[in-house]
Amino acid sequence: MSRGSLVLATLLLGALNAYAASQTLDKIKSSGAVTMGVRESSIPMSYTTGDSRFDGYHVEVCRMILADIKDKLGLNTLRINYQPVTSQNRVPLVQNGTVDIECGTTTNNTARGKDVGFANTLYVEEVRIAVRSNSGINSISQLAGKRIATTTGTTSVQLLRKHEKANGVNFDEVFGKDHADSFLLLESGRADAFVMDGSILAGNIANSKNPKDYKIVGEVLATEPIAIMVPKNDPEFKAAVNTAIAKIVANGKMPALWDKWFLKPIPPKNIVVGLELSPATKNAWANLNDKPAEDYVKR
Repeated sequence: MSRGSLVLATLLLGALNAYAASQTLDKIKSSGAVTMGVRESSIPMSYTTGDSRFDGYHVEVCRMILADIKDKLGLNTLRINYQPVTSQNRVPLVQNGTVDIECGTTTNNTARGKDVGFANTLYVEEVRIAVRSNSGINSISQLAGKRIATTTGTTSVQLLRKHEKANGVNFDEVFGKDHADSFLLLESGRADAFVMDGSILAGNIANSKNPKDYKIVGEVLATEPIAIMVPKNDPEFKAAVNTAIAKIVANGKMPALWDKWFLKPIPPKNIVVGLELSPATKNAWANLNDKPAEDYVKR
């Protein structure tokens, strides 16, 4: 191969690599649209407010990110298509390109990191247990012989089983297709406890007919980074998302977003989740990173 041919081949390879790295941005720019993966009952992170409308802490953050990307691409408008996802299909839908950015309640862990990418974390979750207030259950040890609800495709019950205080505690699992369905299992008496992210438990309790009938109890099962999912092999898109996140944080918008979604009345029923800002989440804002859950395990 001549020197000229070699240079040309190198330039072409570089162009191909650049295209591969920005495939999502190219698709968004050419179509003037983006598909956001959202959850239907992950209050207050990502949920439906009715009439095919979606809102929540992560949904609003993603809208802000996409507004920044719209400007980056020089678009006058950017249409957002909302695609409801479940715990089971969220990773595959990002992986196959159906969803461009997933704005729900997905834990960033090494297993999922083999298939998808994660933006920098803006919410650190504590996995807890919800029970009926009159159940008498206050700790993991009291779950022996009980029925534990969890949502299909989540990691919560595995975390419960691995907890040091769960040794010798045997229980039965019952599965809900989504978080609302899992809470209904608790609400209807078909489950004695619901194990899930604290924000989801608090949101479903606040949204129930009688919030005082339920409480969050027991030891913290795990501390996990909940992050926005992006395609794995698209570093330029991930960089654009993280650049937008850095701007949101630098502009001091995160505390107000927290107050709006966790401490004030939210649509459509004006419920108050009442979840205070944790030191772990505050630290994530101050030290932006995409570390997986395994890095949060106490050593």
